[in-house]
Amino acid sequence: MSNTVERIKCLIIGSGPAGYTAAIYAARADMKPVMYTGMQMGGQLTTTTEVDNFPGYPNGTDGTAMMEDLKNQAERFGTEVRFGLVTKVDFSTEEGGIHKVVVDETTELEAETVIISTGATAKYLGLESEQRLIGGGVSACATCDGFFYKGQDVVVVGAGDTAAEEATYLANICSKVTMLVRKDYMRASKAMQHRVNKTENIEVLFNTEIDEVLGDNVVEGVRAVNNQTGDKTDIPVTGVFIAIGHTPNTQLFKGVLDMDETGYLITNGKTTKTNVPGVFAAGDVQDKEYRQAVTAAGTGCMAALDAERYLGALE
Repeated sequence: MSNTVERIKCLIIGSGPAGYTAAIYAARADMKPVMYTGMQMGGQLTTTTEVDNFPGYPNGTDGTAMMEDLKNQAERFGTEVRFGLVTKVDFSTEEGGIHKVVVDETTELEAETVIISTGATAKYLGLESEQRLIGGGVSACATCDGFFYKGQDVVVVGAGDTAAEEATYLANICSKVTMLVRKDYMRASKAMQHRVNKTENIEVLFNTEIDEVLGDNVVEGVRAVNNQTGDKTDIPVTGVFIAIGHTPNTQLFKGVLDMDETGYLITNGKTTKTNVPGVFAAGDVQDKEYRQAVTAAGTGCMAALDAERYLGALE
């Protein structure tokens, strides 16, 4: 550990729309925020090639460019953005207590307030062809990317409520949606299964998995395999939506902050307050319902305001 411990008024853990928006508001409130970006600077959105649904971009933009815009705006008001990974936390449970964190296992810091915006990571199948074509037709968010496949044929992988919701959403946009379900039944609620079954342009293939995503630079189809017979079938599609869930990036806070059974941080009512005074959570790390850039940005704003009010009440 270093001999001199730096004291920070507002520490932001994680970048992305939530973190950068929190930084903009915190900096304008003269809280002198310091952000540690994590290993994926800009978060999940940097894996998205086109963003058309974030306000203020009439001609659209791409995820990396948008995150760079937010970063530049945060820095313009005085945010110090540092590339690094928080590896340990020791949060004080006392009102007005000082929170301790360790960055990259070597640098110890103290913070009066902490805003957590570490996000969530989409689960993928792990196929080489799938990973190679993320942003080229493979997506984990139909609401984000479905518009680009209007009038086209797509595949949805998954069997739960999320997969059913994504399939029915895409069915309103796309010509045909093929759902690939690994088992011989769907895990989705009966209501969601009824919606799927009543939608004419959705076909459900049970006992079916993706063997390979086809295409060099963009998706041209999938090779599906029946896991009972071993039979393989090529399905021509332009989009593949993986809907098997997300994992919130909260491992660091287990046993420290309250979280639900799936690991999402629990915040108090309509605020971003966690169970620890002076520690706030924003973005996908505490939102498993919407998971949109604009909603993450909104909670980033809320977290900065909550932190500012918290500090003001201590004075």
